[in-house]
Amino acid sequence: MEAVMRNDQLKAELKKRNQRMTAQRELILRLFLEAGTEHLSADEIYHKVQGKNFRISKATVYRTIELLADIRLLRKIVFEDGVVRYELVEKGEHHHHHVICSNCGAVVEFHLDNLEELEELVKSRTGYTIEDHQLKFYGLCPKCQNAMKNKKSTSNEIK
Repeated sequence: MEAVMRNDQLKAELKKRNQRMTAQRELILRLFLEAGTEHLSADEIYHKVQGKNFRISKATVYRTIELLADIRLLRKIVFEDGVVRYELVEKGEHHHHHVICSNCGAVVEFHLDNLEELEELVKSRTGYTIEDHQLKFYGLCPKCQNAMKNKKSTSNEIK
């Protein structure tokens, strides 16, 4: 029921932006709804579409995703691997950020409440209207830290 309600909300958002909910847009948005917090590339979306036996060209997937990003229903993110990924922008969503493992590439989302103050400071000092920002931290996830500790202790035991 939740996905249906959110799908109706997405239709309303498209209409507000003078766009129609085509079958292709609906399918792609539904895939992002199903993905939850997973960040998907256009290629990943294309393969998921193919897995649902829906006939849609790769070019249409790319164009649709770009349109949805342009009208701010999707947020474009580039992580360490250089692949452009997207996530659904929830209405009224509090902006979130990412911490990325520099070893395995794992991504964790987190919230920082005091960044609005920083946005206001940047706005007042530069005169820019801030439309969006991305904050990414890089480090080693707990799993990789443990693996490195175990590897170190094993190599010390061998000596």
